[in-house]
Amino acid sequence: MEGRELIFEDARGFAEAVGEAGGVLLGLDLGTKTLGTATCDAGWRFATNGTTIVRGKWGKDRETLGQLIRARSVKGLVLGLPRNMDGTEGPRAQASRAYARNLAEAFALPVLLWDERWSTQAAEAAMIGQDMSRARRAAAIDSHAAAVILQGAIDRLAGGVL
Repeated sequence: MEGRELIFEDARGFAEAVGEAGGVLLGLDLGTKTLGTATCDAGWRFATNGTTIVRGKWGKDRETLGQLIRARSVKGLVLGLPRNMDGTEGPRAQASRAYARNLAEAFALPVLLWDERWSTQAAEAAMIGQDMSRARRAAAIDSHAAAVILQGAIDRLAGGVL
């Protein structure tokens, strides 16, 4: 498969593209200046926040993500799709779709676009619950949001509600 054929908005198609065996997935929260990352176990049970990457030009992002993908033997990517509260899509969603195309072409891995409404708020609430300082929350919010996005996706994938 190539490019657009590897981009999914439905969990079933994504799961079929990744394969029955599952495998490590990489969750991404795309921001204008940073890219939050998270990974899950091969059995799709739990997501763990990773690092926050300072974004640069696509070539720099591709190199950094490629190292992470190879190091963890990633089988698929879950990218947050920032929809408006009414379900419409604005410029940020279009930027995420373009990034998904770049990811699919660069790594030949299935990409699931996952609705990320409320992911940042959920991540921040969890960090406040852990009594994390404002400064530490600011530094970690993107990777925690990536974990919320990825956990939502793997809950759907592993739960069989496709």
